[in-house]
Amino acid sequence: MKKHLLYLFLCCMLNGTVMAQLKLYGENYRPQFHFTPERNWMNDPNGLVFYKGQYHLFYQYNPFANVWGHMSWGHAVSKDLIHWKQLPVALEEENGIMIFSGSAVVDTKNSSGLGSIQNPPLVAIYTGSTDTLQTQNLAYSTDNGLQWAKYKSNPVLNENKKDFRDPNVFWYAPEKKWIMSLSYPTTHQIAFYSSVNLRDWKQVGIFGPAGDTTGVWECPDLMRVPIYDQPGSYKWVLLTSQNATMQYFVGNFDGKNFTSETPNGTTLKPDYGTDYYAAIAYHSNPIGKPVSIGWVNNWYYANQIPTYPWKGAASLPRTLQLKKINDVWQLIQQPVAALATLRKQPVIYANKKINKTTELLPFKGNVWEGEIIMQPATTGETGLQLAVGNGLALNISYNAAAKQLVINRNNTPDYFSAAFAARPTSIAPVRLLNNELKLQVFFDKSIVEVFVNNGEQVLTVQVFPAEENNGVALYSTGENALFKRVTFWPMKSIW
Repeated sequence: MKKHLLYLFLCCMLNGTVMAQLKLYGENYRPQFHFTPERNWMNDPNGLVFYKGQYHLFYQYNPFANVWGHMSWGHAVSKDLIHWKQLPVALEEENGIMIFSGSAVVDTKNSSGLGSIQNPPLVAIYTGSTDTLQTQNLAYSTDNGLQWAKYKSNPVLNENKKDFRDPNVFWYAPEKKWIMSLSYPTTHQIAFYSSVNLRDWKQVGIFGPAGDTTGVWECPDLMRVPIYDQPGSYKWVLLTSQNATMQYFVGNFDGKNFTSETPNGTTLKPDYGTDYYAAIAYHSNPIGKPVSIGWVNNWYYANQIPTYPWKGAASLPRTLQLKKINDVWQLIQQPVAALATLRKQPVIYANKKINKTTELLPFKGNVWEGEIIMQPATTGETGLQLAVGNGLALNISYNAAAKQLVINRNNTPDYFSAAFAARPTSIAPVRLLNNELKLQVFFDKSIVEVFVNNGEQVLTVQVFPAEENNGVALYSTGENALFKRVTFWPMKSIW
């Protein structure tokens, strides 16, 4: 009898746990194939490092609430960049010092002395922040990143500045030293420091102001990026973030200074959407190319989006390559191949002609990947609508006159934030290739990511439709638009 009662008790406990887990990742707007923490606020990705078969994703995290504050480093790991396991908080706010953004490295040769040759440490380099001072600090782990200790002689870099943050560190093999990129936010500059031991740093160069200086510069990442279809050839890319948007520069780095080859007056963006920020990359990984992850949100309304019990998400991981287009080096960003393992059976439509009309498709859903190959009308707008229902929809369209891809969420719910409502459109310059445009669209409950022409441009936006508004339509305001092939894959949940 006791065994029977124990069995019933265990079954109830198991069922309760399963139901709680299903409920936790079954909320309205909860993404099903983007990483989100179980609960509470997240923002910038931090410390992206691959070690012993695992991708570590650290991120700005509030352990106590679903709004910004008490910045700490949350932690998750994955073997494929798609399926994530959330771990306990890695670095906690302490003594009034918040843990702002930074990076992590594998100190293979134990240059820091914080581990051993036999068991090299993972070392995190982060900004410690108060209302009046930002300094650079170390923490380390010798158990594969599960437990972390703060370096007893912190800070390792202090210039007595209020705004001085977001160290991003990598090993520069030609000179056998560590390089740190660090932001001077208000002067729109990125400083470069070198060290042989991760503890003692000396400034060796500085870049900027340049490009977009309308907002503070933060979250830099300097990396070597391969050139598309030129094996063994590389250029250097510097990412920066400005308030609620990003930019990048392409050029050369000599161990001290970065020299940009991006033409003056040209601002290159890794993402043209309203909701992509603070992206940094896994520099070394089995894929053989840098893989970036950004924060899906926007500082102008980040605390106001209607998600609970979490806020903020990580973007889909993207491989990075470079290609010269119209004599300008540009990033080619593509979603990691492992995403294809989430695809269910495809739904395919071929050779659909649209003339100044909208055609609602039989396909419905709000967790899917789509591939659209179309020949847009030579006038007006041609594209697709998603989250269709009750007279509402989000439009993704090619504007023939402007030669732009436009995402318009003006006809979607925006009651929760005037700042969100004031930013309805995202616009990217795009080109037709043989009169065709290819879109790879990921719709994940409240996140839309669009990759144009195999990653020449990317746009990421948030949208918050009612669950029943899950229709999809093709449309054109011009004549003779042709959708050569439209494929939708419903996607499995990673949870």
